[in-house]
Amino acid sequence: MYRAMAISGLTVDPITNSPIVILKEVEGDQTLPIWIGLLEATAIASELEGIKFSRPMTHDLLKSILETVEIEVVRIEVCDLKNNTYYALIHIKHGGKVMSIDARPSDAIALSLRVKAPIFVAQEVIDNSSEMEFRAEPQDKSEKGKKWQEILEGLNPEDFGKYKM
Repeated sequence: MYRAMAISGLTVDPITNSPIVILKEVEGDQTLPIWIGLLEATAIASELEGIKFSRPMTHDLLKSILETVEIEVVRIEVCDLKNNTYYALIHIKHGGKVMSIDARPSDAIALSLRVKAPIFVAQEVIDNSSEMEFRAEPQDKSEKGKKWQEILEGLNPEDFGKYKM
């Protein structure tokens, strides 16, 4: 069973400094944190904030290509979780034919925002996400890295402004 989800916010993992997109069930209280890359977080945040760049970014370019060749993004699904890695599908429709394309969840979410496609997450993924291993070590163990770790560990959720959970 798939659950309709929406982006609840963006935050940063204080241990790994990795951005996290938080999906929340549209008609419920279940949430799903997905660790993503900085570029994808920027693509998601810029669209959430309505920021337009002078030149098209990758997801904007993909949207333009899809529109030009009359391909509709029907929905995206976060469909699997294996070895702490999430998997997604972008379901598209062209000439009456529906196809599924493998994608990283972060790219699928960034695209879904641009084309106004709904986001769905498999219930099994939500259930299994609570069993993920979170034993992460800081990647940068230099003095500069330790200083940043101290700063990030001292942050409160309110410090993230409109992106707080």
